[in-house]
Amino acid sequence: MDFSNPAKLALLSPFELKDALIQTAKQSNRLMLNAGRGNPNFLATTPRHGFFQFGQFAMTEAERSYVYMDDVGGFPTRDGIEARFEIFVRKHEGNPGAHFIEAAVSYVRDQLGLSAGDFIYEMCEAILGCNYPVPDRMLRLSEKIVGQYIHREMIGDHPFIGNFDMYAVEGGTAAMTYLFSSLKSNHIIQEGDTIALGMPIFTPYIEIPQLNDYKLNTVHIDAPQSNNWQFTKKELDKLLDPKVKAFFLVNPSNPPSVKIDDETLEYIAKIIKKRPDLIILTDDVYGTFADNFVSLFAICPFNTILVYSFSKYFGATGWRMGVVATHENNVLDDKIAKLPETIKKQLDARYHSITTEPRQLKFIDRLVADSRTVALNHTAGLSTPVQAQMTLFSLFSLMDEEQKYKQSMKRIVLRRKEALYRELGLPMVHDANSVRYYHLLDMESLAAQMHGVEFSQWLLKKLKPNEALFRLAEETGVILLPGRGFGTTHPSGRVSLANLNEYDYANIGRAIRNMASEFFAVFEKEKGGKKAKK
Repeated sequence: MDFSNPAKLALLSPFELKDALIQTAKQSNRLMLNAGRGNPNFLATTPRHGFFQFGQFAMTEAERSYVYMDDVGGFPTRDGIEARFEIFVRKHEGNPGAHFIEAAVSYVRDQLGLSAGDFIYEMCEAILGCNYPVPDRMLRLSEKIVGQYIHREMIGDHPFIGNFDMYAVEGGTAAMTYLFSSLKSNHIIQEGDTIALGMPIFTPYIEIPQLNDYKLNTVHIDAPQSNNWQFTKKELDKLLDPKVKAFFLVNPSNPPSVKIDDETLEYIAKIIKKRPDLIILTDDVYGTFADNFVSLFAICPFNTILVYSFSKYFGATGWRMGVVATHENNVLDDKIAKLPETIKKQLDARYHSITTEPRQLKFIDRLVADSRTVALNHTAGLSTPVQAQMTLFSLFSLMDEEQKYKQSMKRIVLRRKEALYRELGLPMVHDANSVRYYHLLDMESLAAQMHGVEFSQWLLKKLKPNEALFRLAEETGVILLPGRGFGTTHPSGRVSLANLNEYDYANIGRAIRNMASEFFAVFEKEKGGKKAKK
């Protein structure tokens, strides 16, 4: 890739531009502080210990078969597995994770009302990875347990009638890919249709609709910084246009990391009553960093597709684990049922090889089939060891009644933001809806707070697109992503508060302030030494 042309680089996705910024920072021979990536440098340890400890038990189960052969084991045996598990945890009670898996089995039996033996057997088979995922959408008990976790974190105490179905997928990335594909394959969203995007938003939601695969028109529903990153009623009223088929958003937002407040949730619910055909896709990966989070999936379950990833909260980006959830009664199935007969026949032909009644196939099961080009539906499904770890993550959270882990996660990112602002020399504004996983540093606002409005206006005219980010990388080794790539209206940099240490964010704040001071010196010189008004 040619990194020498700033104008061309400005056209890149922020995640691709990151490579150019990294190359620039490396050439400076300075210590690089890459705050551009969202990969956290923290992770949940207890459920990982539990995974490996459960894996040891699973191996003892496998080795009960074929004892007469070296290096060969067999499938676990269901009969008596609960008693053998109890013996195992007593024998290994001092090992990290042993108490956790013992407590997890007790919780599954006593609090969730599920069979402990069936759960142990499913986990053993899953961790060993010795069988295809059955059911292919999600393992039976894993879906129930993860469903309890999703209900607590995404719905909470909000009234919710009925049940929801889930599909375990390879993180939020796969969820997005599969959903766009299935929405098109099932004629729910077609080429030339209009969808709305809640801005700012994770960049791929901006880029995917533009691809030749989809060719969708987009309407932006802006949540401006001036409104504390909340959607205004005027912007949300754009959803009343019947041309808008779907509304895609990230909540809490990426990159501002602000959750939708109660008033805005209620207003969206009112819009849905007027637009009962509107599809909502809410990507709530950062919702678990908030207290008492309520998803649009809880508010408008009939209309909403929920996407959730375990990657950020549990420090599990490498595991590639997430879920797609839809209510058992949903607008997607309703739309498919109302398609013209000619299109229904086309879809009958598409899915006839996997069911004798294609028209009874739910959208979420079509999603599973489409993810494997339908013909490979029989080998669909997320890797079973990944599903096992996902289940243990869920149980770890469910069992943490005092939410100690959540509070630890919140403290980590809060301290980092405080360190950043301390060295910026600016007050950190408190927002009760902020979850602080990312933060947008607005160039205009920062410059005005540091050296006055006149200076900030001069700076905006002076700098070319992304020039400040490249200078920051070259002169300080600090990597930030451009906010414009996420749909922000002002020049800004996204700083991840998840992937560096506290002192690194202090250094980033200091570097930004020093660079602003250098620009201010140039500004004063151009003004003939006359200081700007504050």
